[in-house]
Amino acid sequence: MSLVRRAVVDDAQEVLRLRQVMIDSMNPGAATEWQAASLPALRTRLADPDGSFAAFVVDHPERPDALAALVVGTLEYRIGGPDRPANGLIGYVFSVATDPDARRRGYARACMDELLAWFRERGAGHVMLTASPDAEPLYASMGFTHDTTPSMRRYL
Repeated sequence: MSLVRRAVVDDAQEVLRLRQVMIDSMNPGAATEWQAASLPALRTRLADPDGSFAAFVVDHPERPDALAALVVGTLEYRIGGPDRPANGLIGYVFSVATDPDARRRGYARACMDELLAWFRERGAGHVMLTASPDAEPLYASMGFTHDTTPSMRRYL
């Protein structure tokens, strides 16, 4: 039996806590006010098992009602092209975190395996993510390679 399970609505607070762990690892002292505003939308997404959003988690072995690890992704549609399947479905991983006291136990890898299977089942042609330097070896060992397409952003 797998330690990994699909996150449910009751996990929402812990999902946000672990997302903050990830954010803090890249930007120590980052703001946390965003969590309260994000909670209702996250609960809605977690309540829809057939939607384009999925979170896979491992329960913390030493702390009841806490999560040890988290992986979150979305399935996106983009018009097909030379490097995309005709159905245009792409997986995007945007949050991977392990509680500091639960690291080096394979939880993040196990959660990633479940998310990748979820993407495959839904027909994603490939999966994209942004890796921190600390996480890059994990993703490389799972077959991820560097993308040559530069990314830009504009806030609306």
